[in-house]
Amino acid sequence: MKERKNYLLTVIKELLAVKDEKHLKQFLKDTHPADIAEVLSQIETKADQQFLLAQLDSQLAALVLNELDAELVAEFLQEISEDRVSEILDEMSFDDAADFLGELSENEKEKFLELFEDQDAEDVQELMEYEEDTAGGIMTTEYVAIPDNITASKAIEVLRETAPDAETVYYVYVINMKNQLVGVISLRELIIANPNALISDIMRKKVISVNVNEDQEDVARLVSKYDFLAVPVVDDSQHLIGIITVDDIIDVIHEEATEDLYRLAGTYAAEEDETLARFTTALKSRLPWLLVTLLGGLMSGQVLKNFSDQLNAVVALAFFIPLLIGMGGNVGTQSSTVTIRGIATGQINTSTVVKTILRESMVGISLGTVMGSLVALTAFIWQGSMKIGLVVGLTMLANMFTAATMGSAVPIILKRIGVDPATASAPFITTTIDIVGLIIYATLATILLGIF
Repeated sequence: MKERKNYLLTVIKELLAVKDEKHLKQFLKDTHPADIAEVLSQIETKADQQFLLAQLDSQLAALVLNELDAELVAEFLQEISEDRVSEILDEMSFDDAADFLGELSENEKEKFLELFEDQDAEDVQELMEYEEDTAGGIMTTEYVAIPDNITASKAIEVLRETAPDAETVYYVYVINMKNQLVGVISLRELIIANPNALISDIMRKKVISVNVNEDQEDVARLVSKYDFLAVPVVDDSQHLIGIITVDDIIDVIHEEATEDLYRLAGTYAAEEDETLARFTTALKSRLPWLLVTLLGGLMSGQVLKNFSDQLNAVVALAFFIPLLIGMGGNVGTQSSTVTIRGIATGQINTSTVVKTILRESMVGISLGTVMGSLVALTAFIWQGSMKIGLVVGLTMLANMFTAATMGSAVPIILKRIGVDPATASAPFITTTIDIVGLIIYATLATILLGIF
């Protein structure tokens, strides 16, 4: 992968250096748009970037620019003629154009919209009105639909006329006279069907669709579950208004996964924006949970203070505190990560909550038994005391059981009360486990060592 990237960059730079238009055009024609976009972003001078873009036909240029950040695309387009810009925008699918324009300022947005044909501009503006994270925000209106009252041969004629403008023709959607989605037929099924057969007789009537206002994460889950290449989008009256293709779903999965990772770290992707926005967003997203951690640390200190008599009586107990707390925190984090992932992918729902918590609890007991036995043996050999080994081993077992149970239960509870588990789980769980672990340790030491 890296070698290919270096090879492409080297060849293109060499051709740019001598301004070899003929060979550069041919080389770019045989190169994937995503690779061209990657190379384009690494070329140092704007003059070379513009020269490279000039060698691309409008269709390839649209595909390349679609791989780049909107602000960078805007910079490129402002340097070329309006006719050329109009040609490139005309080759963009409506959803890609809407995504591009949606990230620009109002002035830039209006400027580029004027370069679309009137009908195309209306379609793009309509897509921009939907919420960004909904099915409407990621759908395209360039799809193939046929009426249910025509024959298979007539449908193929319709396809010949409309398919060139569609984003995909793997599925052909069937509508009635009211433009309501009533069926679907694959291109293969349509081609091999009896030419005189009515579409209403050969279509599949049970169509899985999504509402235009449905969350994009739920749409991604549905497409992943059924392995669709595209899914139709309908409004509240079942009117077909667009489709979502698998390439957009891949982008959603990547976006949602990135967002979850940022939140798990107590931050947001918005921190990549301007310096001031980065500072304020980081402060708002991290401070509340750091305060929770701070409060938990103070509470842990109070527990240790109350534990001072036991520690003074048996100093060796203090040696194992970092180990016990650290292991409990690790198990809790592991369980919460697995649970948050399950919630995000839809594998954990109302019907699987109890099973999930029980499974993680059993994992905690199993891990605790193994690790508790090892640490008990180590404590016995190190300190020469069976009782200290027993206290440390049982505490390890109890901590791991508690940590695994909380690690699975807390994200589910937070999700149920409307708090993002990816943001809140880690600081809440680790802080609570620290406190609970110390209380368990102090209690067992008091009981088993006879310290009063």
